[in-house]
Amino acid sequence: MTGRVDGKVAIVTGAGRGIGKAIATTLAREGASVLVIDIDENSARACANELREGGSRADHLRVDVSLAGDVRAMADAALQAFGRIDILCPNAAIFDGSPIETMPEALWDRLLGINLKGVFLCVQACLPQMKAQKCGRIAVTSSITGPRTAIPKMAHYAASKGGINGFVRAAALELAKHQITINGVEPGHVMTPGAEVMYDAEFKRAVEAFIPLGRFATPDDIAHAVLFLASDDSAYMTGQTFVVDGGVTLPEYPPGFPRD
Repeated sequence: MTGRVDGKVAIVTGAGRGIGKAIATTLAREGASVLVIDIDENSARACANELREGGSRADHLRVDVSLAGDVRAMADAALQAFGRIDILCPNAAIFDGSPIETMPEALWDRLLGINLKGVFLCVQACLPQMKAQKCGRIAVTSSITGPRTAIPKMAHYAASKGGINGFVRAAALELAKHQITINGVEPGHVMTPGAEVMYDAEFKRAVEAFIPLGRFATPDDIAHAVLFLASDDSAYMTGQTFVVDGGVTLPEYPPGFPRD
């Protein structure tokens, strides 16, 4: 343990598995007490138990981040368990492949409610405590999809992540006077349990061939970037987003494309 967030209190949403679990584990390993948040209480409990078994302070709570009441209860739970809120990592998100023409309005509302409104609600709920402390680090999980790239049948997802980047920039201006920073991470292709079902072997090889570093990101790759934004190493950064994509957004042409 190097203790980059030693003694800090962190809230991580969507932390039952995948990127969120990696973020929670990394912050705990670096000395933070962690409130593990997930809509699946069993996975949240399991993650918190693992952190405690590793010697960290941790608790868990089932929260639907699209509901203001749930999110206010989340902030209250962090204060009751640990006494303060230093780090907020709004990571909870869902994704889906639906064409615009037939996309149900309810699906659009649900996805943006979790992915985008959830970020707003989490920041809003934790802001009073961070203002009272005159410090805070907010590190949001965005995506290259929306801000940098697009995928057919994922217009709702792209809109939610593009909205996150806009929110980060505007929020940074409001929060700076309180010594609260807010930044984001834009992952590329990450192999998580949720994403794995989208790739058969042939498609996986094709995507890997297009990534300049030649592999998918692991959840830990993203968690390490979040750790930087959650620590005092990033004290003079706010309103920014990191692209963590193995270089996939760089090429103009796919591998082997004739240029002559």
